[in-house]
Amino acid sequence: MIFDTIKKRRSIFPVQYNETPIAKADIEKVLEAANWAPNHKCTEPWRFKVIQGNAKNRLGIFLSKKYEEVDPRPKAIKIKKLQENPQRANAVIAICMQRDPKESLPEWEEVAAVSMAVQNMWLVCTEMGIGSYWSSPGLIKYMDEFFSLAEGEKCLGFFYMGNFDGDLPEGKRNPIASKTEWITE
Repeated sequence: MIFDTIKKRRSIFPVQYNETPIAKADIEKVLEAANWAPNHKCTEPWRFKVIQGNAKNRLGIFLSKKYEEVDPRPKAIKIKKLQENPQRANAVIAICMQRDPKESLPEWEEVAAVSMAVQNMWLVCTEMGIGSYWSSPGLIKYMDEFFSLAEGEKCLGFFYMGNFDGDLPEGKRNPIASKTEWITE
């Protein structure tokens, strides 16, 4: 049942991933789920760049060097994490958005559509037992130096994917009643 999958969805971080590869067909299934996200005016603004193999190493090096370049006081632990996280993942998917050239709708609606696409990806990963995590570091604004982005395209983050050992942690939420106002008249 979809409701159970929604409740089970969790962030599973790269440090938790094991060495077991994810089949290309499974990654394609996750991306196909993204493609069915709702989007206003059918702009389908989501774009994805799948990073695997040696490209993960190149991404880690780029992120760590860019961090050292732009932060006046870089922290060694963050440099290490930026280098290692892509290597720990079986796949890193750059989450990008292609802005409608006609600007026929507000940009936030396209960001929301991409977010819904990522939620679809996350739910399918949960259903398939694949760990995943959406990272949106401040460094994403420099990704045009790493990727060839089309005009009007920008990176919104990275979707890390990897197999993991163990069980999903239990989720916690405050009751929806504390966040809901019923207006009847």
